[in-house]
Amino acid sequence: MKKLLLGDEAIALGAINAGLSGVYAYPGTPSTEITEFIQNDPLARERGVHSRWCTNEKTAMEAALGMSYAGKRALVCMKHVGMNVCADAFVNSAITGVKGGLVVLAADDPSMHSSQNEQDSRFYAKFALVPCFEPSNQQEAYDMMTSAFELSEKLQEPVVLRVVTRLAHSRAGVEVTEPVAEKPLSPSTDAWVLLPGIARKKYVALLEKQDAMKQAAEESRYNRVEKSASKLGILACGIAYNYVKEAVGGESNLVKISQYPLPEKKIKALAAECDALMVIEDGQPVVEETVKGLLGAGYPVKGRLTGDLPRTGELTPDSVAKALGKEVGAVYAPAKNMAPRPPQLCQGCGHRDVYTALNQVLAEYPDHRVFGDIGCYTLGALPPFKSLSSCVDMGASITMAKGAADAGLFPAVAVIGDSTFTHSGMTGLLDAVNDKANITVVISDNLTTGMTGGQDSAGTNKFEAICLGLGVEPEHVRVVVPLPKNMPEITQVIKEEIEYKGVSVIIPRRECIQTFARHARAKKQ
Repeated sequence: MKKLLLGDEAIALGAINAGLSGVYAYPGTPSTEITEFIQNDPLARERGVHSRWCTNEKTAMEAALGMSYAGKRALVCMKHVGMNVCADAFVNSAITGVKGGLVVLAADDPSMHSSQNEQDSRFYAKFALVPCFEPSNQQEAYDMMTSAFELSEKLQEPVVLRVVTRLAHSRAGVEVTEPVAEKPLSPSTDAWVLLPGIARKKYVALLEKQDAMKQAAEESRYNRVEKSASKLGILACGIAYNYVKEAVGGESNLVKISQYPLPEKKIKALAAECDALMVIEDGQPVVEETVKGLLGAGYPVKGRLTGDLPRTGELTPDSVAKALGKEVGAVYAPAKNMAPRPPQLCQGCGHRDVYTALNQVLAEYPDHRVFGDIGCYTLGALPPFKSLSSCVDMGASITMAKGAADAGLFPAVAVIGDSTFTHSGMTGLLDAVNDKANITVVISDNLTTGMTGGQDSAGTNKFEAICLGLGVEPEHVRVVVPLPKNMPEITQVIKEEIEYKGVSVIIPRRECIQTFARHARAKKQ
């Protein structure tokens, strides 16, 4: 049977049909659709596949590792910056090893379409010394789920599957196979206790598996050789393989790379036949740097580091064709009479009223700073509000405000969303409470994870209890309804809490205008 699927959907269906028992994830573009597909899939529902959103990527990774410990196949999904959040558990999972197949899906975002950076998750796989798959198309994304689970169970190690935005969010026909049964419950009998004495032995065992990982890459059907008479050899990684084929057609002398560690024998054989190698990879120069070391300083290796390809941003058919010396057609610039339209908060969004009130009050404090966080409310940094002074990473608003207050800055205000607060803001608030920091924290609660499409938020209807449990004084946990008619009340509350010399929390609460509309439509049906 053939289905038209997004890359994310192909991954999700591939996992279900490979006998998945649980997916663990925190929503983040471009990975969100994987979990949503599994949540809505009839077979996954029939089988009771676990698919509830997690509080953050670290809890997701740990829960998936627990399912693997129990002998079942688990998938953990995140965008690339989520790998930073789960890194402790992820790297240590390579030392503990796994039992049931464990696949870590990292969705990278070259060109930063909806991200803070362009980091490349292949580095994480290399760092942790585990295999990595990188599909070049939707069919491979589907097929690789079975391959990755099987390799994970064979090596008893987690396996990374790395995709990029262009593949995750484009569609293609996928030949679908019949689903297999889930693995039976069979908890591990090994000690997964990383006391130093045990961890040292397990690390040696991980190192001893490296030859098997390399051999698996050499023999992988996803790493293949294509021959031509060209003296320029090409290493085409993941989705970049498609750009190469579009540029040169059948005239390629290349190694297609979609499984790591690198197939060194294939690369060395190609290099021996060619005068130079061109490494074409979407993301950072992971392969280019490695191949330079593999072949030695005297062998010419071209790519992003040499300027033959752009150093930043995602690859395109045109940039690849140009690097390969092919003629590129005209590139059309946007029409001159089209005004730029930056993203804005939705009309009717409660965050708008929060920023209106903040700006009104903080105008009286010329030295104020507002520390922002990751979410749709980050758009408060742009006109017409221009409220935010910072946005660094999930949860940083509270801790940065605390640090600035420690330095003597007043007033120091943190603005954080409901989902981000439970993701990684709670520990920062505990630090602030323990230090009696002079900060005002605004948890702008729109009752959902709005930026990624309205997924459940882990702390909904729990924020007052959480703040009180962390030690915020009850009289300084204030709830308001962000509406224009309530502006006098909201501004008064903000003024009072800024003047309080300690930690105060203001919770403006009103449902996201988008989820409100969806819920209203659902009620009419």
